[in-house]
Amino acid sequence: MGGAILIVEDEPITQKLIAVNLERAGHRVMRAASVPEAVAAIREVLPDLVLLDWILPNATGLSFARQLRADQRTKDIPIIMLTGRTQETDKVTGLEAGADDYITKPFSPRELLARIKAVIRRRAPLLSDEVVEIAGLRLDPAAHRITGNGRKIDLKATEFRMLHFFMTHPDRVYSRAQLLDEVWGDHVFVEERTVDVHIRRVRQVLAPSGHEGLIETVRGMGYRFRRQPA
Repeated sequence: MGGAILIVEDEPITQKLIAVNLERAGHRVMRAASVPEAVAAIREVLPDLVLLDWILPNATGLSFARQLRADQRTKDIPIIMLTGRTQETDKVTGLEAGADDYITKPFSPRELLARIKAVIRRRAPLLSDEVVEIAGLRLDPAAHRITGNGRKIDLKATEFRMLHFFMTHPDRVYSRAQLLDEVWGDHVFVEERTVDVHIRRVRQVLAPSGHEGLIETVRGMGYRFRRQPA
């Protein structure tokens, strides 16, 4: 399954059409018809990408894009602006407001999906879609599914990428800085201790199936993913 995408669009027909096509492509869809609705949605679930209409009730997509970029929690969410404005100056304005891409209406579902894929690929480190299994822990990146000895395991997007990276690079020690580059991408500037928080969350989720010991702390160096529990 693809990532969670928030559609901020006040035209019901357009919003529904986009949502249907995204869901068919395997994405989880969140919807908002205004900035307050979008803020409430993001407060509940942090999306992997925002599709943001330029014109919204009582606000503009530009102002909301700037708001997202100014917030520490949302500053790195990819944003694609949707608009009927076709002038180059409008595109430049949208990009300067913080958008990663800009699509003019009308657009085809195929183009939209391609743009989404491209933006997410630029924003996140590239990982294989091949299923990987170690010690009864199985991760299917294409289906966004993890099981531990047949038991379903749920992880948020960042922890999923972290576990995916570890499982495809076992037995090597990675520093916090290296994990930030590999999992978050070198475009993101966060504290190295953030890695510790996510490692702790992954271990907690893996504990019920007995796989938390696969992630080993190497004192003074970083973390290593073992092929067998310690």
